[in-house]
Amino acid sequence: MNQRPLRTTVIGSYPFPAWLEFASAHLDQFGEDDLAEMLDDAVAAAVRDQVEAGLDVITDGEQTRLDFNLSFYGFLDGIAVEPAPGRRFGPPGHDQRGKHAITGVLEAPRGLGCVEEFRRLRRLAPPGPALKMSVPGPYTLSGRLMPGDRYPDRYAVTEALIPIVRRELEALLEAGCREICVDEPSMSCYAYREDPRRLVEIFNRTAGGLTGKCRLSAHLCFGNYKGRAVAPRQYGPMFPAFLDLAVDELHLEMASREFAELELIGAIAAKMDVAVGIVDVKSYYIETPEEIAARVRRCLAFAPPERLSFAPDCGLSQTARWAARRKLEALVKGVQIVR
Repeated sequence: MNQRPLRTTVIGSYPFPAWLEFASAHLDQFGEDDLAEMLDDAVAAAVRDQVEAGLDVITDGEQTRLDFNLSFYGFLDGIAVEPAPGRRFGPPGHDQRGKHAITGVLEAPRGLGCVEEFRRLRRLAPPGPALKMSVPGPYTLSGRLMPGDRYPDRYAVTEALIPIVRRELEALLEAGCREICVDEPSMSCYAYREDPRRLVEIFNRTAGGLTGKCRLSAHLCFGNYKGRAVAPRQYGPMFPAFLDLAVDELHLEMASREFAELELIGAIAAKMDVAVGIVDVKSYYIETPEEIAARVRRCLAFAPPERLSFAPDCGLSQTARWAARRKLEALVKGVQIVR
């Protein structure tokens, strides 16, 4: 259960500073020490924005990742990373993300890099806010890997990734991380056409047993690459099966969906905490604190305050930094009004 009623939190990602966007396209011009300094500076900037907004829970903004999950493929052995997607121009879409061939046994001998990210965050963050790390779940991570002879379908790829993700979660625990989110948007995107009980079983084999050792959450959204969804945006097909997820908190995207199916948080809160997305990261409309307060009160009609956290719908990496700052400030001020 929440240590503080009506907590304010985030999912994981945060916009890159403009200079980091530029530097990322010219990494060959930097030395090793330059790069280390740059990463520290980027994380410090993300931390500062979140702390100044007044959040109860902060992240490193995933400043060292290309994307909430795409950068993890650089840690995997047994794949051939596609240099560029087949469609590079035109309106942005999910088919502009790379699909990678599997060439051997999937392994991650160096881990997935999250422990180093957590240690950097802990070193740079001030006392006070809880520190959260997000890790993509195996089903979501399998989505950019092409099945073949060794792994004939997506579920086979997922099975190969389960122990890799599990080890990363355990390594984060060992490093002292006590707030961990498993990002599984693919599960929510495709539950309408898959067996939701099978998805729950996959999740629980990946993260089961970690509750009680940390605050474990799962993020379920409908895609946000370039601000675009990728599936029918309905939570109904997931429930009641997803009530059996072995987590302390379940995060749902609500604001961009005009709070459709909000009543579901009542059933969730009967079993676990629920983090409600009440800031729309797909819109450049800046919510006012008063609007945020009204949204919080709508949630309180279905769930008690000790079960509720509030956050943006998704990570903020696809939102301009000026807007992300203002949205987080409004989020915190609006929740404070209700508190």
